[in-house]
Amino acid sequence: MKYYLIAGEASGDLHASHLIAALKAEDPQAQFRGFGGDLMEAEGMTLVRHYRDLAYMGIVAVALHARTILKGMRQCKEDIVAWEPDVVILVDYPGFNLKIAKFVHDRALCPVYYYIAPKLWAWKEYRIKGIRRNVDEIFSILPFEVDFFEKKHGYPIHYVGNPTVDEVADFRLTPSALGKSSIALLCGSRTHEIRDNLPRMLAAAEPFADSYRLVIAGAPGIEPDYYNKYVGHHKVEIVYGQTYQLLSEATAALVTSGTATLETALFRVPQVVCYFMQARQLASLLRKILIKVPYISLVNLVAGREVVPELVADHMTVSACHAHLESILPGGSAREAQLAGYEDMARRLGKPGAPQRAAALIKSLLTSSKNAHSIEE
Repeated sequence: MKYYLIAGEASGDLHASHLIAALKAEDPQAQFRGFGGDLMEAEGMTLVRHYRDLAYMGIVAVALHARTILKGMRQCKEDIVAWEPDVVILVDYPGFNLKIAKFVHDRALCPVYYYIAPKLWAWKEYRIKGIRRNVDEIFSILPFEVDFFEKKHGYPIHYVGNPTVDEVADFRLTPSALGKSSIALLCGSRTHEIRDNLPRMLAAAEPFADSYRLVIAGAPGIEPDYYNKYVGHHKVEIVYGQTYQLLSEATAALVTSGTATLETALFRVPQVVCYFMQARQLASLLRKILIKVPYISLVNLVAGREVVPELVADHMTVSACHAHLESILPGGSAREAQLAGYEDMARRLGKPGAPQRAAALIKSLLTSSKNAHSIEE
């Protein structure tokens, strides 16, 4: 069969590459084409356009590059029509992908499947109308999404497990000079996140620097000089491309929200979730109005309760961060309870094998659809 995949960022490229590998095992004659990145191309997909050409975030950046984005979308639509795939598989990236879903559905070109659904449970819930109309199947990687889509909106989906479980399980410990007594600082992948959070993280962790090494997980594309603007006198190291190595050896961590919170938990590293924002009081008010879920970390959302502390907006102060960090270090009052909460979270996520389960379902559903179509004819 012919599979057209669209991913719009690095994480989507990673997850989609694993899905392609699993689909090849299910369907040895499979052909792959689409928008994505180097990892998808390495698995054998014909790369029509790299995601970095279209990866603009924020209202201003999108407005400035609107012509490029629209040109890319037009190219994607024309390429799908010309190639005539058996299915279009969308990977997150909702601003772009939901428009492609509408185009494919309106022209009845082929089924549209979504692997890693848009986070409608957090914001832009109105998008469920477009998904219900234009997306044939969703393969979810977050267990709480089942209740959101099925119970709240009556839209059946498939929970296949979480690929981060696979990625952590596949990790193999290699020799490292980092040492086993470190505090990991995962301060985000964007410059504004680093600017807002790293100085406060360092100030909170500095009193423990005599007992623990402070290590920053450097983000791809962020030069050391940018971190050095905020490091100052602090005794801290920066490592690149070693986040899993760092987490495998860390005693505790300070982490911004996102997949990093889930990765940290799966490595069983106690953490404090930190997300400072400018205009903190206004940000806290807007969070209450705009964000539809009680937590920002995937750990707490999956567990359905507060397993890790979340210091967001006006709650992200140096003193609060220091106190919570102290409580999760060995001998701290909250460490064991957090580790127990991780076990509950891991049970809810399920076992490794998310890409394989998704690929088997995709192949089965497409085969059934083709057989049904043949009978009708």
